[in-house]
Amino acid sequence: MDVAKLRSVPIFSSLDSKATAQLGEYLTIHDYPESARIFRSGDPGDAMYLIDVGKVEISITDADGANVTLAELEAGDFFGEMAMLDGQGRSANATAVENSRLAKLTRENFLAFIQSDPRVTLELLTALTNRLRRTDELLRHRVSRNVNQEEAARLTVADRAADRIAEFGGSWKFILTFVTLMMVWVAINSWVLITRAFDPYPYLLLSTALNMLAALQAPIIMMSQNRQAHKDRLRANLDYQVNLKNELLLSDILRRLDELKKKSRD
Repeated sequence: MDVAKLRSVPIFSSLDSKATAQLGEYLTIHDYPESARIFRSGDPGDAMYLIDVGKVEISITDADGANVTLAELEAGDFFGEMAMLDGQGRSANATAVENSRLAKLTRENFLAFIQSDPRVTLELLTALTNRLRRTDELLRHRVSRNVNQEEAARLTVADRAADRIAEFGGSWKFILTFVTLMMVWVAINSWVLITRAFDPYPYLLLSTALNMLAALQAPIIMMSQNRQAHKDRLRANLDYQVNLKNELLLSDILRRLDELKKKSRD
């Protein structure tokens, strides 16, 4: 990669021409055909990559076995920096979406470059923080979807019936139907069947039916509300786990970058 392309990468934009040229000496160029796997989750993290040409998909496999795309990176983007910083395994998969040319920067060369120009540390920290925010937002949507799926898988016939009854009982359709039925009932027993009314005034049969309806409707609605409250607690718990995980990851990144900064000063 030439100096202009290197300086177009956000984490290297603050470097001067001399430092950028020095960085270019550390890079090695690798070509990957379309659909080629650059690395898999769990592979050793010994290098980061800069995209010169092409597109790269970063993805993970969730607990359900589905492939979740975290990001689709293009020319000028970089990836693989987290595993390179801590030396641990890759946390995601990287796949070439199309024919791609990547510049590879090994962990050893990166640490050597950081010692000569620590400005990259701050830029790298900013980029990592932005990526954590995007991942957090993606995980929030995944969590919401998984909560609904998990709750739907546990639904029984009685639960579904309770939900439908509660939904109908809290709608304008129910109110209009109920008012219409009462008006028809009163009209029939007050004017149509004056001499043979089956429920004359004060409409004791209607009152009894209404009391029975209220007695049955109340616990059914409570059943639906209790299940919704359980879903809300589950969602809150998963949101807490997502936030805690990202907080721990960010703290770990800050700690490791502080260590890199101290090494560069030494």
